[in-house]
Amino acid sequence: MQNIRRSNERGYADHGWLKSFHTFSFADYYDPRHIEFGALRVINEDRVAAGAGFGTHGHRDMEIISYVLDGELAHKDSMGTGETIRPGDVQRMSAGRGVTHSEFNPSSEKPVHFLQIWIQPNQKGVQPSYEQKHFPENEKRGKLRLIASPDGANGSVSIHQDAKVYAGLLDGDEKVELPIAADRQVYLHLARGKVTANGNVLNAGDALALTDTAALSLTDGHGAEVIVFDLQRASGVRQ
Repeated sequence: MQNIRRSNERGYADHGWLKSFHTFSFADYYDPRHIEFGALRVINEDRVAAGAGFGTHGHRDMEIISYVLDGELAHKDSMGTGETIRPGDVQRMSAGRGVTHSEFNPSSEKPVHFLQIWIQPNQKGVQPSYEQKHFPENEKRGKLRLIASPDGANGSVSIHQDAKVYAGLLDGDEKVELPIAADRQVYLHLARGKVTANGNVLNAGDALALTDTAALSLTDGHGAEVIVFDLQRASGVRQ
């Protein structure tokens, strides 16, 4: 089964300094048809103005992944971490039993454009932790590069959930196929560009959800940057 979610169907909030598209219900945006997809709870496409950002705020029991498309995002948290993430970086914060952090655009001129992704963990109350890794363009060119997984496989960041997250860049004749096991489901978010996914033409901000499907096939990319989530069909949380 295939379900396309077009970019203009997402929730949208304009706070002046922040412009944000919500793939799933978030903050003041609520759509009972789009609350989550398996353990995948949030994909927010955020643009933060120069010199602006999110003040210190708290999270619990969530795996939070930040993926910068353009610009820079400075991060500080209650674990003592202070880092700046740039295009190609993947940041993972396991909120666990509680953490506070802030996110700020350090540029005085340019906005920062990034995805913030929340994945529900399979265990509550873990020790909060932080991880950041860089994945160069050549590792994503014409392929799906594993960037997050439950065991940190292939140099990916590790998350507390049976989920795998991939990033890929596709242009021209480049083709990618990802097999989907019978007990899995896949969600594709097109961060930018254009691509054909299982015969469906997608543009930036579009998404494709796949269940009861044997594989994800990507072709005919035009400046395409994709994020792909391979998830359990059902996700539970262990207390």
